[in-house]
Amino acid sequence: MRAHDEQGERDAKPFLQHLEDLRTMLIRSFLALALGMLIVAPAAPQFLRFLKKPLLIVTSNPDTFLRSIEVSGAFNLSLLIAFWGGLLLAAPFVVFFVGGFIFPGLTRREQNVVRSSSGIAVFLFLAGVFLGYRMMLPVALKVMFGMHDWMGIAAEWTVSSYIVFSIQLMLAFGLALELPLLVLLLGQLGILTSSQLRDKRKIVIVIILVIAALLTPPDVFSQLLMGIPLILLYELCIWLIWLKERKKQEAV
Repeated sequence: MRAHDEQGERDAKPFLQHLEDLRTMLIRSFLALALGMLIVAPAAPQFLRFLKKPLLIVTSNPDTFLRSIEVSGAFNLSLLIAFWGGLLLAAPFVVFFVGGFIFPGLTRREQNVVRSSSGIAVFLFLAGVFLGYRMMLPVALKVMFGMHDWMGIAAEWTVSSYIVFSIQLMLAFGLALELPLLVLLLGQLGILTSSQLRDKRKIVIVIILVIAALLTPPDVFSQLLMGIPLILLYELCIWLIWLKERKKQEAV
């Protein structure tokens, strides 16, 4: 009976129903982004002051350090902050909607595992954003500023480039911390084993570095700031899944 239930849960939906589900997921994601932008837009000046604080590590006056060199610079900046800030707020919900699109294809046991980890997923995203803002962004700014000094170039950054750089870094770390949770979920479901993860270690390291290159601003240091912690978390996942397997074997 249980096998029959799981088989029924895995029965394929009609193609048009999949398209309707995809359409619903995209609409919900767009609405989440629009709502995030509406929340951030009126508070754009406060959001900008919040993002300027890490600059204190490289300059005593962030307000005069950043430059706007276009007539419409302030207007464009407000739109930029609204979009990236809205995306930052909407990202956990977008991930949830994407998960809901995939959800019907899972068995009841798999659905329960995913539900139980949803709170952890939100926490990890927020922790990644905080880590990116509080720890990684100041370090990245210090290195970028030092590179200018090393090359003998006066550092005068545009405010738009700084906003994109900082929010991309925060968003990237938030999403990156979801990857170890995904590996643990696959291990919990028995889809991946610790031996498989060890065997694929070299390939995974390359994939992590590629993901870091795609998610972070285009500089090697930011990519390493993300890639190295993810590699260490991958090793931690292998150890945790191995412990679970060992306990299961001892129980038998």
